[in-house]
Amino acid sequence: MRVTPIAFAGNPLDRAGLERADPAWLAARKIAGLFLPFWQNRPLVRADRVVFLGWRAEWETCQCVFLGLEGTQPLFAIDLDGVSEPLPDEGTFTEMRAAAFVLPARDTAIAGQAKALLDWHKRHGFCPNCGHATEPMDGGYRRLCPACSAEHFPRTDPVVIMLPLLGDRCLVGRNKRFPPGFYSAFAGFVEPGESMEEAVRRELMEEVNLKIGAVRYHATQPWPFPSSLMLGCYADAQTTDFRTDGHEIEDARWLTKDEVRARLANGIEDAMKLPMAIAIAHHLIRDWAGA
Repeated sequence: MRVTPIAFAGNPLDRAGLERADPAWLAARKIAGLFLPFWQNRPLVRADRVVFLGWRAEWETCQCVFLGLEGTQPLFAIDLDGVSEPLPDEGTFTEMRAAAFVLPARDTAIAGQAKALLDWHKRHGFCPNCGHATEPMDGGYRRLCPACSAEHFPRTDPVVIMLPLLGDRCLVGRNKRFPPGFYSAFAGFVEPGESMEEAVRRELMEEVNLKIGAVRYHATQPWPFPSSLMLGCYADAQTTDFRTDGHEIEDARWLTKDEVRARLANGIEDAMKLPMAIAIAHHLIRDWAGA
């Protein structure tokens, strides 16, 4: 049974999917709302908590999205990009990954939702159908093109992330982009017309030439960098033989459960590092090893 919650999951808000389409309802919620400021994709943090503030008149032209209701309290996020070093007395705008290490689970999930939504609006201001400027609707969960009436919705990209297993061992890999000594589970985007299981098998064949049998789902994680859903899986390897592609993956290693437990407990002192707790790869490895 999982003890540590997966970062960015467990969002407690009622997103009010039906009500937020009503402009009058949304306007009333905005009057009573609290707003989480973002600047350069970073949430405002103070004393290891995200900071919600009352509305300020200077925010009138800023992108604002409705996050949901916490009980009866409406919560929003506001993007202050374009404002030079805003709110210096209210806290610190903190990079989202760094914030996830210190924020409580509730704050991490809400800030992750806010970041994903605000980032989507930054990148989808124009209609891909006709090129006209689009307008935000439904509290930020839809954009509408006034020229061709096309509707556009925030997208979430599915990514498979998998840990190959064979008996008492798991295979971890080292991507060329990783920091020195860092190894993790394997991952890749699901391609069009592909099931989760098919994507797992394809990615492992491409990256380490590993033949896979059964694929088992374990857990998911919202990952707001910029907006993915990580589909965590275990993959039954049919052989210990592998060959790294030399393009993305520069090395891979089989680890036993005992070694994984020792490494997660900091019982082995060497250059190798495994994923930290904010990543679903950590949960895949730890839950398999029973650490």
